[in-house]
Amino acid sequence: MVSSLAVHPIDVSAEDLILHHVPASLLKKARKTSAIPSRQREAAGLCRAIASMSTIALMSTTALLLCAHNAAAADMNAGFVSLYGVFDTSIEITDPGSGWTPRMDSGAYRGSRVGLHGAEPIGDGTAIVFTLENGFGSTDGSLQVPGSMFNRQAWIGASGAWGEVRMGRQYSPIYIPFKGDLDAFGAGTIASGLNNLSKITPYANNALTYLSPQIAGLSATVMMATRDPSEDDGNGIDGYYVTASYRLDQLHLLYAHQQTHGAGALRANLGGASYGFGKLRVWLAFFNGDGGTPVYHGAGGSLSAQYSFSADARASLGYAHVRDYTTAGASADQFSAAFEYNMSRTLLLYFSAAYLANHDDASFTLRGVNVTGLPVAYPGAPVAGVQFGVLERF
Repeated sequence: MVSSLAVHPIDVSAEDLILHHVPASLLKKARKTSAIPSRQREAAGLCRAIASMSTIALMSTTALLLCAHNAAAADMNAGFVSLYGVFDTSIEITDPGSGWTPRMDSGAYRGSRVGLHGAEPIGDGTAIVFTLENGFGSTDGSLQVPGSMFNRQAWIGASGAWGEVRMGRQYSPIYIPFKGDLDAFGAGTIASGLNNLSKITPYANNALTYLSPQIAGLSATVMMATRDPSEDDGNGIDGYYVTASYRLDQLHLLYAHQQTHGAGALRANLGGASYGFGKLRVWLAFFNGDGGTPVYHGAGGSLSAQYSFSADARASLGYAHVRDYTTAGASADQFSAAFEYNMSRTLLLYFSAAYLANHDDASFTLRGVNVTGLPVAYPGAPVAGVQFGVLERF
């Protein structure tokens, strides 16, 4: 079965969305229907029941797609392959201290990409899974990384009630919570001070990862990456990553750590908490890091909040601060605002604005998740910018 998979605008793969956003009871029942062919009618009936619920607006689109996939898999006693993608294009006007500069960007909020995700049940609730994902520039059609077909993800693994194991090029465990769980801006667009003032490793090659199931609100991810021969730095371990998460009703706590080795070695920590108060949700996060290329040595935090006017309209405000230890006395503060509106299930419009104040000789700038920020005109220069973008998912 080959299908299309329109996903929520979060910078993780389709299968992560299914595992992380589908209610646990529904996921467990759907897995059973795909693992036991005799329950074909039950799988189809589950999807029909969900579609008729009066609370359908509260259900994730991915939950419905998961039902459809599993019902079809039960009928055909086979797996599925899903095609998914994101087009993110924006107009940005930024003043890095030398005057306003307009430009068109790709991937300012969520990296533009196209990918394939597949699963093949092998019995006892376990399936072989894989993801191939390519990043590209939506403004000119170019490869995000020249010469690399699947620069974002290329891995195979196995998934079941016991968790999931993956092997290959993957999102690092520190990147997944970074992109969705630590600030109101999803660590995307120029509005995210968390994104602009911190540094992590988003992808890892030659990686072996274990993702645990959620037990009593707790879950964890552990990754170990072996040394890439291209680094010409010997054999052995290239780095390790650990993430822990706890959810209880509207409270979410998480912590992530990475330590890479060799050229451009980077140690980084992220952590934070969020809590929902009706239509309002608040995030508090901290970050620090040392190393990387170019060298980063800083520590700071962010506070942000998002208010939902409706299921389709949201506004966010945020503040972030960093202490830059690469330069004596340097630091930076960022103030941000953003508005998002869902035009449809797959089309998102977003607007963001930010002001970043560099102090002493700090040289931080405004950038997007896959957009290189304009360099400041001089050390300590303030940076201001506005951005309007369109994000289409399929």
